[in-house]
Amino acid sequence: MNAGYNPDFNPTGLEGGVDTNDIPWMTLPQAPGMGIKPLRASSESGMFSAVIQVKGGTELKNLVYLGAMDMLVLSGTLSYPEGPMAGTLEPGTWGYIPANAKVDRFIATEDVEFLGNFYGAVAFLNENGGVSSILTAQDLMVAAKVQGVTLVPNTLAECMQERPPAYQGQAEPLAIAGTDTRALVSEAENIADVGRSVHPHFVDTRAIPWIENPAVPDMGLKVLRVSEETGITSLIVRHNGVAGPHYHLGAADFMVLNGRIGYRAGPPEGYGPGVWFYEPAGARHEETQRVSDEDLIYTANVYGPLQFDEGQGTPIVAVQSWMQYKEMAVAAGVDLVHNTFEGDSSLMAWAPIGVAASE
Repeated sequence: MNAGYNPDFNPTGLEGGVDTNDIPWMTLPQAPGMGIKPLRASSESGMFSAVIQVKGGTELKNLVYLGAMDMLVLSGTLSYPEGPMAGTLEPGTWGYIPANAKVDRFIATEDVEFLGNFYGAVAFLNENGGVSSILTAQDLMVAAKVQGVTLVPNTLAECMQERPPAYQGQAEPLAIAGTDTRALVSEAENIADVGRSVHPHFVDTRAIPWIENPAVPDMGLKVLRVSEETGITSLIVRHNGVAGPHYHLGAADFMVLNGRIGYRAGPPEGYGPGVWFYEPAGARHEETQRVSDEDLIYTANVYGPLQFDEGQGTPIVAVQSWMQYKEMAVAAGVDLVHNTFEGDSSLMAWAPIGVAASE
């Protein structure tokens, strides 16, 4: 029987997400021409999430990702002139950079905004190869505190806390605010090789077919990446039905791109495009559904299995994990984004451990 993992979990209004259209851009001293909207930062894992803005014409050089990073371009265009990421990322493109990868440079060919989930710090190198600065989760915490912006809670316990006063400054909406955001991921016209990756390390999400999920009626998925090492799965979700009672055995995060989602502790009209959520591990929802006639579409990083039942105290009826997501992608002929850079030898150190520099 499903006795329940968190019977005392009764969150206040602090549970839920942050509307990225309501918070300001904050400058990054580490990266001139770049701004951030901080969403979540973990002092336990070092992971952080933010919407990133890069002004057109900005070129950033010599970045080392000490943890992995995934991203969805919301507006504008990014160009990687060389290296494993070589190519152009346009709106609707989703990409993944593995841990310890070095990116020589990328260029914002026009003003660009993207959602980024950083699994660790980013180091900025100087021309001599030394570290000039590091961007960490702590930097986001400080920036948010200075601006009076509340970050999304990391744990069930944090969801129980009272919500601090809302941000009182000037709102700075995303470039996509008020536009047809569904087009980011849904329009596949004039795109060749539907279902195939356009690059080993990023993919035009419009070219990926919707896969129906037999476990949840009126649910469509675009599977982007599956890690057999960590169990993390990245998706685009079209959620027009009702997701029944379930536990998040692992955490999850998502951003609404289109439509409105009904959410516990949220307003009756639900949350719309630009709202970013984090579901802490152990969170439970009796019902999740759209609250408008539009297609409800959102991004999703699923960090562990979902366990479905028919209500508190009822037996488990299904468990959805990376294994089922991978089976769906294989059956649909979808090339998943790669988890590593093949043959990448980027190193921060002068020589391998145990080998003298003179050797």
